Amino acid sequence: MTSLQTSRLLLRPWRPQDREPFARLNGDPEVMRHFPTTLDRAASDALADRIAARLDQHGWGLWAVEVVDCGRFAGFTGLNPVPPQITEIVAGRPRMEVGWRLSRWAWGHGYATEAARTALAFGFDELQLPEIVSFTAAGNARSRTVMERLGLTRDPADDFDHPALAPDSPLRRHVLYRLARGRGTSVGAKP
Repeated sequence: MTSLQTSRLLLRPWRPQDREPFARLNGDPEVMRHFPTTLDRAASDALADRIAARLDQHGWGLWAVEVVDCGRFAGFTGLNPVPPQITEIVAGRPRMEVGWRLSRWAWGHGYATEAARTALAFGFDELQLPEIVSFTAAGNARSRTVMERLGLTRDPADDFDHPALAPDSPLRRHVLYRLARGRGTSVGAKP
């Protein structure tokens, strides 16, 4: 199974001790503000199980992010297939996304950008993906800023209403950013 490292972060397989801080992250209303709901411990553990199983099966995916200098679990970052219900409604039928979810204590340090840049480099260099996308609720300014720092670009024509959300949900409208191989960022680049 692949692990990736930057000077400050380790993107690694999940460990049993990650479950408690992951549950706190998923239960934090501020972290989950742009998701339909927070997750209780059982739902968080089930998500961790699915993420870890996919990573174990493929050798890549949504890695646990650890801050090297303190050994602290910060959340996850990595690559994940775009859900079919979104692939079917977005032009160009995007296949792979880069995503992240970090604890509030890890915000504002450039960790999301640094970890996602490393995942992008892996996707383009190792997996030879032609394109990687990222998407979020339209109001998620923090994630949109990370996408822009990474060099992903948005065409408003790609924006979509998330089919898993109710028509009256304030989170339903999503924005999609794209990055093609050859326009990517390098692992060693600064956040």
